[in-house]
Amino acid sequence: MFWKFDLHNSSQIEKLLEKEDVTLQELLDEEDVLQECKAQNQRLLLFLTRDSSMLELLNLITHEPPADREEKLRYKYANVACELLTCDMSLINDKVGGDESLMNTLYSFLEQKSALNPLLASFFSKAFGNLITRKTEQVIGFLKNKEDFVGQVLKHLDTSAMMDLVLRVISSVEPVCLRQEVLTWLNEERLIQRLVELIHPHSDSETQSNASQTLCDIIRLSRDQASLLQETSETDPLLTTLELQQNVEALLKNMFEGEKSEVCIVNGTQVLLTLLETRRPGVEQVIDLCSQGLEKSYTVNNSILMGIQPHLKHFHHLLLNPPKKCVMLTTMGVLEEPFGNARLHASRLMAALLYTRAPRIHLELCQLNMINLLLDLFFKFSWNNFLHIQVEHCVSASCEICVRHCDMIVCVQLLKDCRLVQRILDAWEENDKTQEAGGMRKGYMGHMTRIANTVVQNAEREQEQTQIARLIKELPEDYKARWEQFVNETLTETNKKNTADLVRFHTKTIVGSIFTSKITICKSPLISILLLTQVFSDYQIQQMTANFVDQFGLNDDEFGDHDGSISSAIFETRTKERIRPFDDAEEEEDIWEDKEINYATQVKARSRFIKHTHTHTHTHTHIDTQNSHCSSSLGLDW
Repeated sequence: MFWKFDLHNSSQIEKLLEKEDVTLQELLDEEDVLQECKAQNQRLLLFLTRDSSMLELLNLITHEPPADREEKLRYKYANVACELLTCDMSLINDKVGGDESLMNTLYSFLEQKSALNPLLASFFSKAFGNLITRKTEQVIGFLKNKEDFVGQVLKHLDTSAMMDLVLRVISSVEPVCLRQEVLTWLNEERLIQRLVELIHPHSDSETQSNASQTLCDIIRLSRDQASLLQETSETDPLLTTLELQQNVEALLKNMFEGEKSEVCIVNGTQVLLTLLETRRPGVEQVIDLCSQGLEKSYTVNNSILMGIQPHLKHFHHLLLNPPKKCVMLTTMGVLEEPFGNARLHASRLMAALLYTRAPRIHLELCQLNMINLLLDLFFKFSWNNFLHIQVEHCVSASCEICVRHCDMIVCVQLLKDCRLVQRILDAWEENDKTQEAGGMRKGYMGHMTRIANTVVQNAEREQEQTQIARLIKELPEDYKARWEQFVNETLTETNKKNTADLVRFHTKTIVGSIFTSKITICKSPLISILLLTQVFSDYQIQQMTANFVDQFGLNDDEFGDHDGSISSAIFETRTKERIRPFDDAEEEEDIWEDKEINYATQVKARSRFIKHTHTHTHTHTHIDTQNSHCSSSLGLDW
């Protein structure tokens, strides 16, 4: 047997530890040093927890390695040192967390005036985060006694590891009472206001991005924590501060102050969108505000909407006059005026605002003619599907407002002032003419189909008969007739094409080893291969399960109402038939001895398998030949 061979090598670590003058670097050179540490090698742990060893480990992760060292090996010792410091050994955690001088050595990394090395910053953040989790009270007390810990971290926020450290302080503190104390302390240190100040055109893009992401994560963490601890009455002071109208207005002022900066507008809008999240996206992370597959529901604080409303005019101006962008070469040709990320985020914000139950916001959007502007952009940028989905959300939200809240103002704006139905009909007719002339189908046609379906479905609801349906009846006679014909014929036919099954099974019969099937398969090699593979797999499983007990198991009649001795005898007999006994008393076989291999049995088995497989391969060929006349069109209207 394998375990009879002594293949275990004695650890080189033990040999090194026997030396009186062994150095930390010698131990770090050993590949199994981390493994030995996790295995709680006491001699190794005692060496590592010496004051001199601990100081050297901390210096490795907080100081630049020698520049003359080979590049791929420069950070080798720093990496191993970080892994040792964070390997969750209580001796190591207690040593660092309980020694203020060692904590000061680690903290000194933050006090650098120059920019941080990103790799060393990640080592520092990981080590400090581990101490926050394992030695919470000691570390939090240490940080509170430091002068302006928040300022030191935010000074280096251009490094993403500092963002991780802030979030670790917020999320990793237990129990709840201590966490609340930490949140109150961070709020008193004006963490939120300082992060908002960093989202400014004067800050570099990395700092703005990390500040924005930190604020978004704080919002989500706070709301998730509140939903888990509903029995506690205390609110999260950080979230409360961020939702204040004055802080929302401060963020918007930074975004639109002076010359427009796309980076600042995008990062600021991401925070606003997170504040407006009423539900969190599910597993697929698809941002669909009207989807039912979302996990948790939140309410939007009115102060957020009051802070946004006065600045809606700036977003309207942004959609008309975006930050200048260079000409872009795309697969569809040269794009003289790219739509841009700033306008895309503005469109997302408008869709999110339309889903809120805020009549004043809806009225402001209508007065700014925002929906009409978005529709203009929808047809102008015919290949930007990111924009198209946001306009689709706006239409869906407008109909939802009318359905659930009986707020007609947005719906009237959409169908009457924006002439949505007329635009759909005219754009569809124009696309048909373009395709008939040999041109390409417009890129917005798929989303326009869904928009048309949204209008039709909402018009057919009973409570809508006096609202959306009435607005459609008030259309000019020519458009009303065209709309009815479009809905009954063109749209219906398009929906049938879009929902057609790619594969349809009619009959399927399996008798013994003969497989017969009538299948409609689209003329696609990939689909045919996948389908036939699945069908053959199902057939094999059925053939296996039919005689599975005969080949591998025991029959039910062998376990009847017999006494224990008979059942035991049967079990022993059947076991010996199926399992080759292993006798340790036999002469032990030399596994390294050369032997003559007999392939006769294997050849015989293979011949049976080839014969069996050939039968089914012939059947598959016959099926594919019968269905070669299928249409190659998949019927997807996108």
